[in-house]
Amino acid sequence: MKVALLVNPAARGGSHTGAASTAAERLRVHGVQTAIISGGSAAESSSLLRTAIGVGVDAVVVAGGDGTVNLALQEVAGTGIPLGIVPAGTGNDFAETLGLRELDAVAAADAIASGATRRVDLARVTRDDGTTAYFGSVLASGFDSKVNDRANAMRWPRGGSRYTLALLAEFARLAGIPYDVRMELADGTIERVTGDLVMATVGNGRHYGGGIPICPDADPADGLLDVLLVRPAGRARLLRLLPRVYRGTHASVPEVRMARVRGVRLAAPRVTAYADGDPIGALPLSIDVVPGALTVFSPVG
Repeated sequence: MKVALLVNPAARGGSHTGAASTAAERLRVHGVQTAIISGGSAAESSSLLRTAIGVGVDAVVVAGGDGTVNLALQEVAGTGIPLGIVPAGTGNDFAETLGLRELDAVAAADAIASGATRRVDLARVTRDDGTTAYFGSVLASGFDSKVNDRANAMRWPRGGSRYTLALLAEFARLAGIPYDVRMELADGTIERVTGDLVMATVGNGRHYGGGIPICPDADPADGLLDVLLVRPAGRARLLRLLPRVYRGTHASVPEVRMARVRGVRLAAPRVTAYADGDPIGALPLSIDVVPGALTVFSPVG
Protein backbone atom coordinates (compact mmCIF):
# COMPACT_ATOMS: atom_id res chain seq x y z
CA MET A 1 0.00 0.00 0.00
CA LYS A 2 1.24 3.48 -0.94
CA VAL A 3 0.13 6.30 1.34
CA ALA A 4 0.41 10.08 1.14
CA LEU A 5 0.55 11.50 4.67
CA LEU A 6 -0.49 15.14 4.78
CA VAL A 7 0.70 17.44 7.56
CA ASN A 8 0.26 21.21 7.57
CA PRO A 9 3.01 22.91 9.58
CA ALA A 10 1.24 26.26 9.17
CA ALA A 11 -1.73 25.04 11.23
CA ARG A 12 -2.11 26.24 14.82
CA GLY A 13 -0.44 24.21 17.56
CA GLY A 14 2.26 22.35 15.63
CA SER A 15 2.20 19.16 17.72
CA HIS A 16 0.90 17.18 14.74
CA THR A 17 4.29 17.39 12.99
CA GLY A 18 5.68 14.95 15.57
CA ALA A 19 2.56 12.81 15.27
CA ALA A 20 3.12 12.61 11.51
CA SER A 21 6.65 11.29 11.94
CA THR A 22 5.54 8.74 14.52
CA ALA A 23 2.64 7.57 12.34
CA ALA A 24 4.87 7.34 9.26
CA GLU A 25 7.44 5.24 11.11
CA ARG A 26 4.72 2.92 12.39
CA LEU A 27 3.16 2.56 8.93
CA ARG A 28 6.54 1.66 7.48
CA VAL A 29 6.95 -1.02 10.15
CA HIS A 30 3.75 -2.51 8.73
CA GLY A 31 5.24 -2.41 5.23
CA VAL A 32 3.19 0.59 4.10
CA GLN A 33 5.08 2.91 1.73
CA THR A 34 4.56 6.36 3.26
CA ALA A 35 5.48 9.75 1.86
CA ILE A 36 5.01 12.80 4.08
CA ILE A 37 3.80 15.88 2.21
CA SER A 38 3.37 19.34 3.71
CA GLY A 39 2.86 22.87 2.56
CA GLY A 40 3.38 26.28 4.05
CA SER A 41 -0.26 27.20 3.48
CA ALA A 42 -3.62 25.51 3.03
CA ALA A 43 -3.52 26.17 -0.72
CA GLU A 44 -0.04 24.72 -1.09
CA SER A 45 -0.96 21.67 0.98
CA SER A 46 -4.01 21.06 -1.19
CA SER A 47 -1.93 21.38 -4.35
CA LEU A 48 0.70 18.94 -3.10
CA LEU A 49 -1.97 16.43 -2.07
CA ARG A 50 -3.71 16.75 -5.44
CA THR A 51 -0.43 16.04 -7.18
CA ALA A 52 0.25 13.00 -5.00
CA ILE A 53 -3.19 11.58 -5.76
CA GLY A 54 -2.63 12.20 -9.45
CA VAL A 55 0.65 10.31 -9.39
CA GLY A 56 -1.10 7.42 -7.69
CA VAL A 57 -1.64 6.52 -4.03
CA ASP A 58 -3.75 3.83 -2.40
CA ALA A 59 -4.75 5.99 0.56
CA VAL A 60 -4.45 9.46 2.07
CA VAL A 61 -3.61 10.01 5.73
CA VAL A 62 -3.88 13.30 7.61
CA ALA A 63 -1.96 14.10 10.79
CA GLY A 64 -3.63 17.16 12.24
CA GLY A 65 -6.98 18.63 13.18
CA ASP A 66 -10.27 19.38 11.48
CA GLY A 67 -8.89 22.10 9.22
CA THR A 68 -6.23 19.85 7.69
CA VAL A 69 -8.67 16.94 7.46
CA ASN A 70 -11.04 19.25 5.60
CA LEU A 71 -8.35 19.97 3.01
CA ALA A 72 -8.11 16.24 2.34
CA LEU A 73 -11.89 15.84 2.14
CA GLN A 74 -11.99 18.17 -0.86
CA GLU A 75 -9.59 15.88 -2.73
CA VAL A 76 -10.81 12.39 -1.77
CA ALA A 77 -14.60 12.90 -1.62
CA GLY A 78 -16.30 10.59 -4.08
CA THR A 79 -13.05 9.02 -5.29
CA GLY A 80 -13.11 5.85 -3.20
CA ILE A 81 -9.58 6.61 -1.97
CA PRO A 82 -9.68 5.82 1.75
CA LEU A 83 -8.80 8.48 4.31
CA GLY A 84 -6.93 7.81 7.53
CA ILE A 85 -6.84 10.31 10.39
CA VAL A 86 -4.11 10.72 12.99
CA PRO A 87 -5.93 13.10 15.39
CA ALA A 88 -3.35 15.69 16.46
CA GLY A 89 -4.99 19.08 16.05
CA THR A 90 -6.84 21.62 18.16
CA GLY A 91 -10.37 20.34 17.58
CA ASN A 92 -10.37 16.79 16.16
CA ASP A 93 -14.16 16.92 16.02
CA PHE A 94 -14.52 14.83 12.85
CA ALA A 95 -12.20 12.24 14.42
CA GLU A 96 -14.49 12.30 17.47
CA THR A 97 -17.53 11.58 15.32
CA LEU A 98 -15.71 8.66 13.68
CA GLY A 99 -14.58 7.24 17.02
CA LEU A 100 -10.91 8.06 16.36
CA ARG A 101 -10.26 11.04 18.64
CA GLU A 102 -8.65 9.05 21.46
CA LEU A 103 -6.21 7.22 19.20
CA ASP A 104 -2.56 8.18 19.50
CA ALA A 105 -0.33 8.23 16.43
CA VAL A 106 0.71 4.58 16.81
CA ALA A 107 -2.86 3.30 17.30
CA ALA A 108 -4.09 5.40 14.37
CA ALA A 109 -1.35 4.01 12.14
CA ASP A 110 -2.20 0.46 13.22
CA ALA A 111 -5.85 1.07 12.29
CA ILE A 112 -4.79 2.29 8.84
CA ALA A 113 -2.40 -0.62 8.30
CA SER A 114 -5.16 -3.10 9.17
CA GLY A 115 -6.99 -2.01 6.02
CA ALA A 116 -10.45 -2.02 7.64
CA THR A 117 -12.65 0.72 6.18
CA ARG A 118 -16.22 1.97 6.25
CA ARG A 119 -18.26 4.45 4.25
CA VAL A 120 -19.63 7.66 5.76
CA ASP A 121 -21.56 10.65 4.46
CA LEU A 122 -20.27 14.13 3.76
CA ALA A 123 -22.14 17.42 3.65
CA ARG A 124 -21.79 19.53 0.51
CA VAL A 125 -22.04 23.32 0.58
CA THR A 126 -23.09 25.21 -2.54
CA ARG A 127 -22.38 28.92 -2.58
CA ASP A 128 -24.35 31.50 -4.54
CA ASP A 129 -21.64 31.59 -7.22
CA GLY A 130 -22.09 27.85 -7.81
CA THR A 131 -18.83 26.74 -6.20
CA THR A 132 -18.98 23.80 -3.80
CA ALA A 133 -17.06 22.42 -0.83
CA TYR A 134 -17.44 19.48 1.54
CA PHE A 135 -17.39 19.25 5.30
CA GLY A 136 -17.39 16.29 7.63
CA SER A 137 -18.52 17.52 11.01
CA VAL A 138 -20.53 20.72 11.59
CA LEU A 139 -21.37 23.97 9.81
CA ALA A 140 -21.95 26.88 12.20
CA SER A 141 -23.61 30.19 11.46
CA GLY A 142 -24.76 33.05 13.65
CA PHE A 143 -23.64 33.17 17.25
CA ASP A 144 -21.40 30.12 16.99
CA SER A 145 -19.66 31.42 13.85
CA LYS A 146 -18.94 34.64 15.73
CA VAL A 147 -17.48 32.49 18.50
CA ASN A 148 -15.27 30.87 15.85
CA ASP A 149 -14.18 34.32 14.67
CA ARG A 150 -13.10 35.19 18.19
CA ALA A 151 -11.56 31.78 19.02
CA ASN A 152 -9.48 31.74 15.84
CA ALA A 153 -8.06 35.13 16.73
CA MET A 154 -6.99 33.96 20.21
CA ARG A 155 -3.43 32.72 20.76
CA TRP A 156 -4.17 31.40 24.24
CA PRO A 157 -5.32 29.02 25.57
CA ARG A 158 -4.97 26.04 23.24
CA GLY A 159 -7.53 23.27 22.90
CA GLY A 160 -11.25 23.28 23.59
CA SER A 161 -11.05 25.77 26.48
CA ARG A 162 -10.32 28.51 23.93
CA TYR A 163 -13.78 27.98 22.42
CA THR A 164 -15.35 28.11 25.87
CA LEU A 165 -13.76 31.47 26.62
CA ALA A 166 -14.71 32.81 23.19
CA LEU A 167 -18.28 31.62 23.69
CA LEU A 168 -18.59 33.41 27.03
CA ALA A 169 -17.08 36.60 25.59
CA GLU A 170 -19.61 36.68 22.73
CA PHE A 171 -22.52 36.57 25.17
CA ALA A 172 -21.93 40.25 25.87
CA ARG A 173 -23.06 41.14 22.34
CA LEU A 174 -25.64 38.40 21.82
CA ALA A 175 -28.54 39.43 19.55
CA GLY A 176 -30.99 37.79 17.18
CA ILE A 177 -30.24 37.69 13.44
CA PRO A 178 -33.01 37.69 10.78
CA TYR A 179 -32.85 34.28 9.07
CA ASP A 180 -34.68 32.60 6.22
CA VAL A 181 -34.26 28.83 6.48
CA ARG A 182 -35.65 26.36 3.94
CA MET A 183 -35.38 22.69 4.91
CA GLU A 184 -36.11 19.53 2.95
CA LEU A 185 -37.04 17.16 5.75
CA ALA A 186 -36.24 13.45 5.86
CA ASP A 187 -39.70 12.56 4.51
CA GLY A 188 -39.28 14.93 1.54
CA THR A 189 -41.58 17.69 2.80
CA ILE A 190 -40.41 21.30 2.74
CA GLU A 191 -40.40 23.46 5.87
CA ARG A 192 -39.54 27.16 5.96
CA VAL A 193 -38.50 29.02 9.11
CA THR A 194 -38.19 32.81 9.10
CA GLY A 195 -37.47 35.37 11.79
CA ASP A 196 -34.76 36.09 14.32
CA LEU A 197 -32.43 33.28 15.30
CA VAL A 198 -29.40 33.23 17.54
CA MET A 199 -27.80 30.50 15.47
CA ALA A 200 -28.42 27.97 12.71
CA THR A 201 -26.19 24.90 12.70
CA VAL A 202 -25.97 21.95 10.31
CA GLY A 203 -24.36 18.70 11.44
CA ASN A 204 -23.13 15.72 9.49
CA GLY A 205 -21.25 14.85 12.67
CA ARG A 206 -22.06 15.51 16.28
CA HIS A 207 -19.31 17.77 17.58
CA TYR A 208 -17.70 21.14 17.08
CA GLY A 209 -15.58 23.58 19.07
CA GLY A 210 -13.27 20.93 20.48
CA GLY A 211 -15.83 18.32 21.53
CA ILE A 212 -19.13 20.17 22.13
CA PRO A 213 -21.98 17.79 21.13
CA ILE A 214 -24.04 20.46 19.36
CA CYS A 215 -25.87 17.90 17.17
CA PRO A 216 -25.85 15.02 19.67
CA ASP A 217 -27.91 12.58 17.60
CA ALA A 218 -26.22 13.13 14.24
CA ASP A 219 -25.12 9.96 12.47
CA PRO A 220 -22.55 10.40 9.69
CA ALA A 221 -23.79 7.27 7.94
CA ASP A 222 -27.58 7.74 7.92
CA GLY A 223 -27.90 9.70 4.67
CA LEU A 224 -29.25 12.77 6.49
CA LEU A 225 -28.08 15.98 8.13
CA ASP A 226 -29.13 17.37 11.51
CA VAL A 227 -30.23 21.02 11.69
CA LEU A 228 -30.25 23.00 14.95
CA LEU A 229 -32.07 26.35 15.11
CA VAL A 230 -32.04 28.48 18.27
CA ARG A 231 -34.53 31.28 18.87
CA PRO A 232 -33.48 34.34 20.90
CA ALA A 233 -33.77 34.21 24.68
CA GLY A 234 -32.40 36.31 27.49
CA ARG A 235 -28.66 36.16 28.04
CA ALA A 236 -29.09 34.86 31.56
CA ARG A 237 -31.34 32.02 30.37
CA LEU A 238 -29.01 31.00 27.56
CA LEU A 239 -26.06 31.11 29.93
CA ARG A 240 -27.86 28.75 32.31
CA LEU A 241 -28.52 26.41 29.39
CA LEU A 242 -24.84 26.13 28.45
CA PRO A 243 -24.21 23.09 30.69
CA ARG A 244 -26.97 21.26 28.79
CA VAL A 245 -25.25 22.04 25.51
CA TYR A 246 -22.01 20.55 26.81
CA ARG A 247 -23.92 17.44 27.91
CA GLY A 248 -25.80 17.23 24.62
CA THR A 249 -29.20 17.44 26.33
CA HIS A 250 -30.39 20.75 24.83
CA ALA A 251 -32.84 19.32 22.26
CA SER A 252 -35.80 19.67 24.64
CA VAL A 253 -35.22 23.38 25.36
CA PRO A 254 -38.22 25.39 24.04
CA GLU A 255 -36.06 27.82 22.08
CA VAL A 256 -34.33 24.96 20.25
CA ARG A 257 -35.67 23.40 17.03
CA MET A 258 -33.92 20.29 15.73
CA ALA A 259 -34.70 18.58 12.44
CA ARG A 260 -33.27 15.79 10.33
CA VAL A 261 -33.02 16.89 6.71
CA ARG A 262 -31.83 15.93 3.26
CA GLY A 263 -30.82 19.50 2.56
CA VAL A 264 -31.18 23.06 3.87
CA ARG A 265 -30.69 26.61 2.61
CA LEU A 266 -29.59 29.25 5.11
CA ALA A 267 -29.92 32.96 4.38
CA ALA A 268 -29.09 35.85 6.72
CA PRO A 269 -27.41 39.24 6.28
CA ARG A 270 -23.74 39.71 7.14
CA VAL A 271 -23.17 36.18 8.43
CA THR A 272 -20.15 34.07 7.51
CA ALA A 273 -20.52 30.33 8.06
CA TYR A 274 -17.78 28.07 9.39
CA ALA A 275 -17.45 24.38 8.57
CA ASP A 276 -15.01 22.02 10.30
CA GLY A 277 -13.75 25.09 12.16
CA ASP A 278 -12.82 27.25 9.17
CA PRO A 279 -14.74 29.86 7.12
CA ILE A 280 -16.60 28.27 4.21
CA GLY A 281 -18.62 31.18 2.85
CA ALA A 282 -21.05 34.00 3.48
CA LEU A 283 -24.77 33.23 3.66
CA PRO A 284 -26.86 32.42 1.71
CA LEU A 285 -25.60 28.85 1.40
CA SER A 286 -27.25 25.58 0.42
CA ILE A 287 -26.17 22.39 2.19
CA ASP A 288 -27.07 18.86 1.15
CA VAL A 289 -25.91 15.40 2.17
CA VAL A 290 -23.84 13.16 -0.11
CA PRO A 291 -24.41 9.63 1.22
CA GLY A 292 -21.36 7.38 1.39
CA ALA A 293 -19.09 10.02 -0.17
CA LEU A 294 -16.10 9.17 2.01
CA THR A 295 -14.26 5.94 2.77
CA VAL A 296 -12.41 6.05 6.11
CA PHE A 297 -10.11 3.68 7.93
CA SER A 298 -11.61 2.36 11.16
CA PRO A 299 -10.08 0.45 14.07
CA VAL A 300 -10.81 -3.27 14.04
CA GLY A 301 -13.00 -4.49 16.88
